[in-house]
Amino acid sequence: MHLLKLILRNTLRHKLRTLLTVLGLLVAILSFGLLQTVVDAWYSGANNAAPDRLVTRSSVSLMVPLPVHYREKIRALDGVRSVAAANWFAGVYQEPKNFFPQFAIDAVPYLAMYPEYRIPEDQLRDFLRDRKGAVVGRKLADTYGFRVGDTVPLKGTIFSGSWDFVVRAIYDGATPRTDTSQFFFHWDYLNESVRTRAPQRADQVGVFVVRVADLSRAAEISRAIDTQFSNSAVETLTETEQAFQIGFVKQTEAIVIAIRIVSFVVIFIILAVMANTMAMTARERMAEYATLKALGFGPGFLGGLIYGESLAIAAAGTLLGVALTFPVADWFARQMGTLFPVFEVSASTVQLQLACAAVVGVAAAVLPAWRAARVRIVEGLRAAG
Repeated sequence: MHLLKLILRNTLRHKLRTLLTVLGLLVAILSFGLLQTVVDAWYSGANNAAPDRLVTRSSVSLMVPLPVHYREKIRALDGVRSVAAANWFAGVYQEPKNFFPQFAIDAVPYLAMYPEYRIPEDQLRDFLRDRKGAVVGRKLADTYGFRVGDTVPLKGTIFSGSWDFVVRAIYDGATPRTDTSQFFFHWDYLNESVRTRAPQRADQVGVFVVRVADLSRAAEISRAIDTQFSNSAVETLTETEQAFQIGFVKQTEAIVIAIRIVSFVVIFIILAVMANTMAMTARERMAEYATLKALGFGPGFLGGLIYGESLAIAAAGTLLGVALTFPVADWFARQMGTLFPVFEVSASTVQLQLACAAVVGVAAAVLPAWRAARVRIVEGLRAAG
């Protein structure tokens, strides 16, 4: 109890120094948490992928379309539960900065493969009846103010021309980590329009999403699909949905690595600041440590004072930083709109924040505690006199 009182009094002895150190830790821990959350958001698509979903695309590039008749051949393979076509649309809403994912899909089988998209039954029926109907995610609807019944005009880029869609349904996520920033519409409507505007591009799809009946056969079924089209005009590459998503992340892997490095550099900088604070504190109190030694207190007690003060300062800054991470992350997600479909502070991020703070608190006290333990009583008392 006496040790705790001494630690508290020592921590508050230089209030301005302590306050500035706590503020520095707060900013560092907050910055670290946000940067780690950005990294998690980058991998959210891969982390949320279902193990029973495969994606079949051209083995050359995503830019090379697949013939739509591949769909029936894939569906006929043993172990395949369902198949749905999907096309990336890349339309522009009002102005280029308004980016959000847009997909033309085989509505019934595709949405059945994604039970995490929660759509009210009446809205789903309206969507299936309207060839120009669209389903939008809750986050997307909130960002742009879309409501059921609104007409959303898109200017085509891959598929030229002006396209009008009617919002017939808004889906919510089964969990907070479900991507609700997407825009879906009927592939049949896209194909019919393309057949009129550019017949040579009709009956082609970007990818097929395949659902397997047995998870243990996913690799086998992937090979069977690719073998089926190995000597065709357009050969395929089939992989798990997670591997497909990771392929996109790897294209920007250098950015992700840079963000990770910066997040730990921030912690290293605050460690240096904290170490300097504790060194100054210990240097000013050498006479006091010598007096305590003369009174019979051992090196362990002196080390406890220094480590306790360092950990107390680290704990104060860390707890404030962790507490602020959540509201700041929510604010940041709102500012980013649909750029990060999922932006949630994870439990692992909080654990990393706490672990880094503990390391900083302990490491900053190592040298001051060692010097205090080695201080000679005569020299310390001479300095006091």
